[in-house]
Amino acid sequence: PIALVHLATQTMCDKALEIELLQMFAKQARRCLQGLAAAPADPVAIAHRLKGAASAVGAFKVAHAAGEVESKGADAARIAAITATVVEAEHFILKLCRI
Repeated sequence: PIALVHLATQTMCDKALEIELLQMFAKQARRCLQGLAAAPADPVAIAHRLKGAASAVGAFKVAHAAGEVESKGADAARIAAITATVVEAEHFILKLCRI
């Protein structure tokens, strides 16, 4: 769910920074999911924000799912795909933080 080589490149192999960035990403991703669930929210803008954050940390599945909403619009299946990829990334991040 997270391309660790990409993340290491972004952080110059600073493990503490990697964990900090991943935790920040997980919080932002969760806020984006909450925003997507809110009726008056702008799903394309939220997806764009999530796509950028996910790309930065190497969460490329999340970035791809968000990119689908950004380019094709929000529907139930695309929102579900974002949710699934975010949950997968969150679980991976939690496992990394326990090590």
